[in-house]
Amino acid sequence: MDIRFNQLESLHWLWVVAGLALLMFIGFRVRHRRLRRFADDALVGRLTAAHSPGRARLRALLSLGAMFALVAALIDPRWGVEYEEIQQQGIDIVFVLDLSNSMNAEDAAPSRLARAKQYIADIVDQLGGDRVGLVGFAGTASLNCPLTIDYGAFRLSLAGLTPEVIGRGGSMIGDGLRKAADSFTDDVKEHKAIVVFSDGEDHDSYPVDAARNIWRDKGIRIYTFGLGDSKDGARIPIVENGRRSFLIHEGQQVWTKMQPDILRQVALEAGGAFVPLGTSRIDVARVFNEKIAPATKRQFATTRIQRYQVRYQYFTAVALALLLLESLITERSASSARALSYREALV
Repeated sequence: MDIRFNQLESLHWLWVVAGLALLMFIGFRVRHRRLRRFADDALVGRLTAAHSPGRARLRALLSLGAMFALVAALIDPRWGVEYEEIQQQGIDIVFVLDLSNSMNAEDAAPSRLARAKQYIADIVDQLGGDRVGLVGFAGTASLNCPLTIDYGAFRLSLAGLTPEVIGRGGSMIGDGLRKAADSFTDDVKEHKAIVVFSDGEDHDSYPVDAARNIWRDKGIRIYTFGLGDSKDGARIPIVENGRRSFLIHEGQQVWTKMQPDILRQVALEAGGAFVPLGTSRIDVARVFNEKIAPATKRQFATTRIQRYQVRYQYFTAVALALLLLESLITERSASSARALSYREALV
């Protein structure tokens, strides 16, 4: 069976699972040794008669199994191919990707940025003959891949796009939009789209004005996809001197939320649409096919594409089932449980 894993970097969570397994093993050993020091075998047996070591180990194994299943879900396994007939559009699409520090927040696991890159890759996987380009922005914007039909080259550019590529902090959505609009190679006012993936934070780059001017002067539609929790938000992880911590400003940890208002206004001003992805996993490629591509109005022959079906939900269900089973198992031995029930019945 052909299986794909789209978030293999999440395998690093196995180190956490291994660490917890080691702590559990050490805990059992330490407890056993302390009991041996406290009393002889006969007395230990009487003192721990109500406790079942086997059940305690079973609960630990179920918890570890649940964590393994969650890691399996995080690596985004996909298998089983479904085929779909799509209309070739012959459109030019420039993806605008937010590379600001807030996109490292992990409310959309494994991070907003990683999730956005996967969504873009999913869209490109189902294109047929459309030209694609890539713009990254933070404190400034850069054209990282000019319009091309070489999807392999585009994917390489996308994979290599990190905050370090920009090198300047901030979040200038307006600059990203203007750079994307300038990257189109002709003045035709149709069959073009700018697709933005961002959490919506902006530092006075006037993105709404930019969107309005792009739509009025160049006829380019802009579609925005918002990532992140818009209610509670999340902290921004950083690594300093090899140690992981969270961004601090004026003595307080910085929390970042998805800002839907700016993204919504940008899309409305440029004849597009705003899609609040939040922290959920959504089939963005299908959304693109149904909502964005038809708005370009130019269609050619149909083409057949293959799509790998998402399967992470099965592993999530296994993890939940194991945790539920673990919660139902007590560490009281079967004999002590029967004795307790008997005493309660006498009372």
